[in-house]
Amino acid sequence: MTTPIRRATSLRPEQFKHLILVASVTGRLPERDVMLVWLTHTTGVRVTELALLEVADVLYPSGAIKPEVYLRAAITKGCRPRNVYLTHPGCVAALEAWITIRLRRRWGLSDTDEYRGLRPNSKLVTTHKGHAFELAFKHRELAGGPKVYRACDSLQQTISRLYRQADIKLGSSQSGRRSLAAKVLAATGDVETVQTILGHSSLDHSKPYMAVEQETVRYAFEVALA
Repeated sequence: MTTPIRRATSLRPEQFKHLILVASVTGRLPERDVMLVWLTHTTGVRVTELALLEVADVLYPSGAIKPEVYLRAAITKGCRPRNVYLTHPGCVAALEAWITIRLRRRWGLSDTDEYRGLRPNSKLVTTHKGHAFELAFKHRELAGGPKVYRACDSLQQTISRLYRQADIKLGSSQSGRRSLAAKVLAATGDVETVQTILGHSSLDHSKPYMAVEQETVRYAFEVALA
């Protein structure tokens, strides 16, 4: 008998609010943790991509936050670049709060006023000591042969801890991507848009993210018939 695959859950609005609340009052860096939740739920960015994002990827030299962020091929899965959008007010506010903490703790400062005084090539997300998260090389056996890839287990564990503390079953670093995919599918009905947002090369890769719950289906009807 085949064991069913345990996939990360997508969050309901009240679960997301609870997760944000828990992230804001637990851990050594609540401002960073809140930002991680917002970024993963509103942009669909992967954990490893998040670990590799640099200050210059999200800030203009003037210090303003970019509304459109280009994920370079060098940091994306399969070297497939794409754009993500920092347009949600909650996400922008979380980024502002995190940048304020970094400046206060003097993590990654430069000797100029550009990028708000942060080094443009410093990583956006840091550990509680102000260091970049380390990536490890991993090996996976696929039908086409072995594949070597990079993963940031420590950041993934940091995000998964927030879901455990919020008592969200099957919550993980993938929950943000699944939640965003469900919302986009409910609002647009366009699976190709979901595929683009998630950065998948094939629609087959996006299908596991689009297991839509009945509540989401009802919402789609409401949107369509409004």
